[in-house]
Amino acid sequence: MTSASPQPFDPARYKETTRVQWDAAAEAWNRWTPLLRAWLGPPTERMFDLMDLGQGARVLDVAAGAGEQTLAAAQRVGAGGRVLATDLSPVILEHAARAARAAGLANVETRALDGESLDVPPASFDAVICRVGLIYFPDQQKALSGMKRALVEGGALGVIVYTTPDRNAFFSVPISIIRRRAALPPPLPGQPGPFSLGAPGVLERALREAGFREIAVEALEAPLVLPSAAECLRFERESFGALHQMLGGLSEQEREATWAEIGSELARFETPGRGFRGPCELLLGVARK
Repeated sequence: MTSASPQPFDPARYKETTRVQWDAAAEAWNRWTPLLRAWLGPPTERMFDLMDLGQGARVLDVAAGAGEQTLAAAQRVGAGGRVLATDLSPVILEHAARAARAAGLANVETRALDGESLDVPPASFDAVICRVGLIYFPDQQKALSGMKRALVEGGALGVIVYTTPDRNAFFSVPISIIRRRAALPPPLPGQPGPFSLGAPGVLERALREAGFREIAVEALEAPLVLPSAAECLRFERESFGALHQMLGGLSEQEREATWAEIGSELARFETPGRGFRGPCELLLGVARK
């Protein structure tokens, strides 16, 4: 008896599943905002520095999520600037809008948009940012082309992506365990995923192919620091939609066993008295139109 052939990748179904997963995970992801700020805040500020993002700029945030980096951009550009936060999930954007109001930031707007179909006027933004979002777009070139179209001439693009699995064990360990237990085939070349732009030269080539210039790519160590491996497991289990997508074909009992194995493997990054330090390395990519 031969095994069934793997189903071809369906971008439309993938995006719908992604939206549903992020709608479901939105509240949990928002609860983890303090961790996201501590973990990804410094790389985000470094990206802003490389972009020369300053007062009065008009910023488009693509795949904004609950808006932690949206608010950082809004504070950076000041009352004379503005930030439009977009995401596939309207539910998660509600959290971004509430956070902006709570922070007294009147220069933030939100709009549910597909990152591959950015329905904004051309040349209407001085900067476009996309933090750990581009990696999940089925058509990354279409997304980059839309970002470029949205920029004024000379406007800056800033993206943050993960590097390679071996440098991001906090995420690659769960993925490898789920892939094995769910008997999932390896991702196809060009298929979206957390490490799709992380290999040497890949992000730079993608930006160049989209027509950007003055491209600079910088690697930055950004360990995920938590009190324990159990807390990391809770963070990923509550809010990482990509992992839940991969687990979709398993029974509830199989899922629980998978999470238990993930927790056991993550424990090797925990040191008694010092807590959990999950390996993570990011690429900051900055370019201009």
